[in-house]
Amino acid sequence: MKYYAIIVAGGSGNRMQSTVAKQFLLLDGKPVLMHTLTAFDQCKYRPEILLVLNIHQHSYWEELCLKYNFDIPHKVVSGGEQRFHSVKNGLKIIKGNGTVAVHDAARPLVSAALINRSYDVAEEKGNCVAGIKPTDSVRKILEEGNESLNRNELALIQTPQTFQVSMLRKAYQVPFRNDFTDDASVVEFAGFKINLIDGERENIKITYPEDLEIATIFIKKRELS
Repeated sequence: MKYYAIIVAGGSGNRMQSTVAKQFLLLDGKPVLMHTLTAFDQCKYRPEILLVLNIHQHSYWEELCLKYNFDIPHKVVSGGEQRFHSVKNGLKIIKGNGTVAVHDAARPLVSAALINRSYDVAEEKGNCVAGIKPTDSVRKILEEGNESLNRNELALIQTPQTFQVSMLRKAYQVPFRNDFTDDASVVEFAGFKINLIDGERENIKITYPEDLEIATIFIKKRELS
């Protein structure tokens, strides 16, 4: 069985209030993206890593790899207009079957244990998606107001989202839709049932400036444990 990881790195620095794309911002002394690729390299399956990156950022990434002596094997793939198209571009590189995890570049703290479990469950059941239970109360916004939802019936979805390659390839044959917010929504639209597994509280997505501070705290905590 072959294992792959499609790392989607199409984010910008808009909400980070930065001119530098968030995947390139420094976290504990090196770019966020390097932490993410390292996590997949350290999992027991050692997947072939496909980094999907905006074509205008390829040379900058090469410079960063040289600067930080980053030598984890990976293949750089050109990104598309939407996340959907970027994942599709990554899929085109994969020949034959296997199991593929799709992960956000801006989730640098994913653990090897979660990655391993994702591959295991996807091999057994066809797919799996990481998610955590919300701790806050949740309300749905309606045109005429809002209403309370039962948070015990909800999950906050993370990545990795992991699939048998044949399933993901079949799902991505459909045209893009605006309601495709992640890979699970594409696969579900294709008629497949999505299997949820427990994600991790520390598997945060770097979106706002304070997220870097939180991620740094988590890294220091790991170093002490």
